[in-house]
Amino acid sequence: MTTTEAAGPPVTEATPLTDHDKGVHGYHHQKDEHLKRLRRIEGQVRGLQRMVDEDVYCIDILTQVSASTKALQSFALQLLEEHLRHCVADAAVKGGSEVDAKVEEATKAIARLLRT
Repeated sequence: MTTTEAAGPPVTEATPLTDHDKGVHGYHHQKDEHLKRLRRIEGQVRGLQRMVDEDVYCIDILTQVSASTKALQSFALQLLEEHLRHCVADAAVKGGSEVDAKVEEATKAIARLLRT
């Protein structure tokens, strides 16, 4: 498959070139905020390691596990929303089988999130 085929249908005057066509993902505009948030979550996980190393009471550790889990779930939901607004919406504008593929992809991602 060539690069042109992988990118989807050819862009015509009726189909404007979008950020998605240029390889820009939905989270791109908030990338710095996302990285900051992920670093904070990483710090929470390192804190869990320290708590175990220091023999902290089990329930206190579990409380922090819950907080870390919620932080990751919140991040995942934000990323999913951006995917829907950017990638799925872009596919919907273009139409064709691409929209079905993006909706199926998003549905599977939601199912994975619900299993956690």
